[in-house]
Amino acid sequence: MTPADRRRPARTHGHARLARWLLGAEWRSQRGRALVALATIALGVALGYAVQLINSAAFNEFSAAARSLSGQADLQVRGARAFVDESVYPRLATTAGVALASPVLALDVSVPDHNATLPVLGIDVFRASRIAPDLTGVPSPERPFDALASDTIFLSTAAQQWLGVKAGDKITLRNGTSVVQLRVAGGIARTRPGQRLGIMDIAAVQWKFGMAGKLSRVDLQLQRGVDRERFRRDLQNQLGDQWVIAEARDVDSRTDRLSRAYRINMDVLALVALFTGAFLVFSTQALSVVRRRAQFAMLRVLGLTRGRLLRQILLEGALLGLLGSLGGLALGYALAAGALHFFGSDLGGGYFPGVQPQVHFEPLASAVFLALGVAVAVLGSLAPALEAARARPAAALKAGAEEGALARLATPWPALLCLVSGAVLTQAPPLFDAPIAGYTAVALLLIGGIALMPRITAAVFGVASRARAARVRSGAMATLALARLANAPGHASIAMGGVLSSFALIVAMAIMVASFRVSVEDWLVHLLSADVYVRVAQNGDTGGLSLDQQRRLAAVPGIAKAAFARISHITLDPARPDIALLAREIDAADPGANLQMTGPLLPPRELHDGEVAVWVSEAMVDLYGYALGQRVRLPLGVRGQVFVVAGVWRDYVRQSGAIQMRLADYRRLTADMSATDVAVSVARDVSVERVIAGLRALPFNAALEISQPGDIRARTLVIFDRSFAVTYLLEAVAIVIGLFGVAATFSAQTLARAREFGMLRHVGVTRSQILAILALEGGMLTACGIAVGFVLGFAISLILVFVVNPQSFHWTMSLHVPWAILSTVAAVMLASSCTTAVVAGRGAVSVDAVRAVKEDW
Repeated sequence: MTPADRRRPARTHGHARLARWLLGAEWRSQRGRALVALATIALGVALGYAVQLINSAAFNEFSAAARSLSGQADLQVRGARAFVDESVYPRLATTAGVALASPVLALDVSVPDHNATLPVLGIDVFRASRIAPDLTGVPSPERPFDALASDTIFLSTAAQQWLGVKAGDKITLRNGTSVVQLRVAGGIARTRPGQRLGIMDIAAVQWKFGMAGKLSRVDLQLQRGVDRERFRRDLQNQLGDQWVIAEARDVDSRTDRLSRAYRINMDVLALVALFTGAFLVFSTQALSVVRRRAQFAMLRVLGLTRGRLLRQILLEGALLGLLGSLGGLALGYALAAGALHFFGSDLGGGYFPGVQPQVHFEPLASAVFLALGVAVAVLGSLAPALEAARARPAAALKAGAEEGALARLATPWPALLCLVSGAVLTQAPPLFDAPIAGYTAVALLLIGGIALMPRITAAVFGVASRARAARVRSGAMATLALARLANAPGHASIAMGGVLSSFALIVAMAIMVASFRVSVEDWLVHLLSADVYVRVAQNGDTGGLSLDQQRRLAAVPGIAKAAFARISHITLDPARPDIALLAREIDAADPGANLQMTGPLLPPRELHDGEVAVWVSEAMVDLYGYALGQRVRLPLGVRGQVFVVAGVWRDYVRQSGAIQMRLADYRRLTADMSATDVAVSVARDVSVERVIAGLRALPFNAALEISQPGDIRARTLVIFDRSFAVTYLLEAVAIVIGLFGVAATFSAQTLARAREFGMLRHVGVTRSQILAILALEGGMLTACGIAVGFVLGFAISLILVFVVNPQSFHWTMSLHVPWAILSTVAAVMLASSCTTAVVAGRGAVSVDAVRAVKEDW
């Protein structure tokens, strides 16, 4: 071993001791600001991790519950509409390659005095016990044939608890306008926690609920050695387009697509706090490097290399990120467990009803969020670390050169590149049905806007300072404050950047939520043009008012017009959620009287003889490529029917897609004369209350849900606000983190300017005047940050409203700015910044003036 080799371990050990010594010294001297940075990273990681755990647990449990309804079936054969003729069952059972076929009739049955429906499966117990043994009823030993009885139902544990019944009790279910009495015969072999489910004999369901000769699907188990994909293709060719053949993976895909946009948006929103934390780490590290500039220069003179110094500062940031991320993971897990226990699984979105998921530790998600926290801290430390490593020791040893350390921040090209790239990405299409490019554009705009702050600060305060100096009489305090901001744009931009990032995000989110809410209100006003609305309790696509009941309802005294409608569902893609089909009384010449149209219309005269017009929601354009004037085939009638897209309308309820058609066309093609909804117009000089009383006097009134437009609007907006409750919470957290960042930045800068204040004291400036200067600086910086933040936030809100939302939920909205809310937040931030600057300045001006300037050599 050479002498150089023997010296290498000693040198490495010495560097490690120096690194520990520097870390310990920085922690002891700046513990408060380090704790703020740690808490910010921890909170950002915790929110993102908690939302991910909640969404993952809910989605996995909901998917498992959906898959459990299929048992061990290889394929499911069902119609494109909700029900098919049972004659298909023997045909499928005798198809070559099929080992077992099990018929299923699935209904969502209304329960009196309960808001939700009860899923009921009608099964052939002998076949279902082989293909889905978990979904068979468990009768009591004394009554083993209850599984075949026509008046019994088996309920899952969750369903029994929800209904407050036990084995032997009677329950009442609703079939359209009639009721069905059943006896609870026992439980179900095995269901998921929280899964509400009822099991009956399939013949009993057909009889009790008026579904004679109807099935929902047939579950197939294939013989060993049969190629599933080839069998599926051949069977699809035999059955035709009116049939849908699905696999278990299609169930997962349907569930995933139903809630994917919501889950992604919640994850991204939760990461806003982490982004704000990244800037706080940057400001903390940048000011720390500036404060220790002379110390680093001395270490360089004593032999510390640039690489070692760079790694030292990055190590400080990485440790902040690591400790903050570890704390955030623990806090996030606790938040997720508490949220699932006390508030359920849907976070207000309503996508995962009827499940009771449990939070589980996810190694991959934990590693991702741990890496995110560390990466955010390291990236926040990168620019200060590079500047410290590049600084010339001789110049850095002298006091007064701190602003030069921040000169590189004023380089405009990286900021402009980010802004241009963000603008370009707004034109990109969605990736994997998610607005990935839109979110990237938002991040780039934020980064570019913050990076441009030194230039903006220098320009704004330079002009203001020169204008102030040109005045014959100008106050000394304002002149000094403007001179400081104009000649130290680096420090000013760091302080203003915290205000900018926080307020820009607040503006963007507030405008997006307000735009959505106001658009929904306008949509409801347009949609709810009748005086009273009546809905029949539905069993999936069954039930409704018969023709006789419709005539009796329309004959209620005081009703000028009763417009009936029929809502059902069709399947166009087995891997996507079902499409809502709404048949109602629509004037083909003026569909805008009933629907909120979004573009040009196809007039009836352009339709060929025999063609039927339909009006599709915006989601149908995005998901299925429908366009104005396009001919599309829909599974109505015996062999399907070709329709013409006559217009596109706005729908804020069904993000999976909806199609509207005239009720007369629907009845002619399907022979379905029932109605599920009624829009009632009251005659002149007749009170609405009188008409409602007449409706409640109908013999089938117990099955009717009667509402007025105001009640529907109020309920809808309550649901809207509940859906956005988590959004409001996460936005509030981002505001708090932003205020913490502003406070920490002002505090650090004020304490670092003790020598400057000492010099001002020597030339006659009093302590109260220095505090006034600090208050003016804080107010002007914050006002500038708020102004620029509003511009940047408005630009981001345009992306959220016109790019992210249409690509996520497949609907458009108009733009609305909540001036009152934004003005209030701006005033709070302005007052907080001024107060923080003054409070932090008290400590700096309390230092003896002579001692404060003795190091200024």
